[in-house]
Amino acid sequence: MPQHRKVTIIGSGPSGHTAAIYLARANLEPILFEGMMANGFAPGGQLTTTTDVENYPGFPEGVMGGELMDKLREQSERFGTEIVTETITKLDLSVRPFKIWREGSEDDAEPTDTTDAVIIATGASARRMHLPGEETYWQNGISACAVCDGAVPIFRNKPLAVIGGGDSAAEEAIYLTKYASHVYVLVRRDKLRASKVMAARLLKHPKVTVLFNTSATATHGDGSLLKELTIKNTISNEESKLAVNGLFYAIGHDPATSLVKGQIDLDDEGYIVTVPGSTETNIPGVYAAGDVQDKKYRQAITSAGTGCMAALDAERYITEHIEEAAPADEPAGNSSDAQK
Repeated sequence: MPQHRKVTIIGSGPSGHTAAIYLARANLEPILFEGMMANGFAPGGQLTTTTDVENYPGFPEGVMGGELMDKLREQSERFGTEIVTETITKLDLSVRPFKIWREGSEDDAEPTDTTDAVIIATGASARRMHLPGEETYWQNGISACAVCDGAVPIFRNKPLAVIGGGDSAAEEAIYLTKYASHVYVLVRRDKLRASKVMAARLLKHPKVTVLFNTSATATHGDGSLLKELTIKNTISNEESKLAVNGLFYAIGHDPATSLVKGQIDLDDEGYIVTVPGSTETNIPGVYAAGDVQDKKYRQAITSAGTGCMAALDAERYITEHIEEAAPADEPAGNSSDAQK
């Protein structure tokens, strides 16, 4: 028989674990599927690939990304969350309770699990170019988040590069000028895709040089830190070296929404659409938290915040639509003040 829970969380980043902490304290006994290399990440999500996290409140000396996720996991378990290191590969939101299949069982007629409410916290992954040397220097000079990593000491007063030509690339490049000695923006085409306002701001900045018709083809360093790029002119194919100590990708993100595609509303970039000011989707009882529904901020702290919101939204739904609808002789689950 399928295992039933009132609330199921799919995803194990800051949003998933924050939701779990709130739900567990509310005595809803949530189950959290952290996945095994789901979306290409180990349990814990993108932060497990991050070194120093200096902008998460409560850690004045900074904290390693993996350590932060370990602490969040421990806190989830402390309050009674059941954490399962399995990946959810199939979800049916057309029936109630919702049906869930774990990896390896998706071809079975019967689900492995059912749930009254579900929180989708599967995250998003930054697009990477997989240049030669990238694996060596990832998080040792190469990043996909200027706001997260731009202030790290290895980038201060050093030349940096940003790849991309849209608004995100322009914003990240301008942000990096606070710390870098100079910022080079590599654009494959002969013009920027950014809005006119952002493009003008970027082009007139004294600490920014935009290299049009230019792409990066390789990364080089001393084995520990990035030192330079090989760049190529996309018209002449001429290659040259560019000395930089940091490379930031600003070429987009891919939300992990294949599990719910065709079942809940997604925007034109594949992100889950939520009701403004909440984590509610177009299906009652289904909530989305973290980067899977946030293409603007994409920070650990904002992810955690939406995890809290999703938990409170789900708790309210369970109270109003599940427990109050239960027969009088069936005990309704206890609730605690989840805002303490």
